[in-house]
Amino acid sequence: MLLTTLDINKEYEVIGLVQGSSIKAVHLGRDILAGLKKLIGGEVGTYGKMIADARREALQKMVAEAERLGANAVVGVRFATSTVTAGAAEILVYGTAVKI
Repeated sequence: MLLTTLDINKEYEVIGLVQGSSIKAVHLGRDILAGLKKLIGGEVGTYGKMIADARREALQKMVAEAERLGANAVVGVRFATSTVTAGAAEILVYGTAVKI
C-alpha cells in the first residue's frame, strides 16, 4: 500500500475518502508523573508514546479501510489531533483511496 502526503503524477482511479482514528489515554499514575515532568521541563515520554501508538493504530485502520475498498494507494494523507479530556487524545488520519 502506497501512502503519500502528496498527489502523484500517475493516472489513477479515485475510490473515495478513507479515514482511521484512535483515542488513547494514559494511566492516572503516569498522568500525575507527566504533570510533574511538565513542572521541570523536558520531553514527556508517556504522552509521546501514547500519541505514537494512537498514530500507528489510526494509520492501520485507514489502510485496512482502503484495502477493503480495493485501493492500492492513499494520496493526500493528513493527520489531525484533538484533546478528548486531560490525558487523552484522538488522532485522525485521512486521505483519498486510489487504484493505480
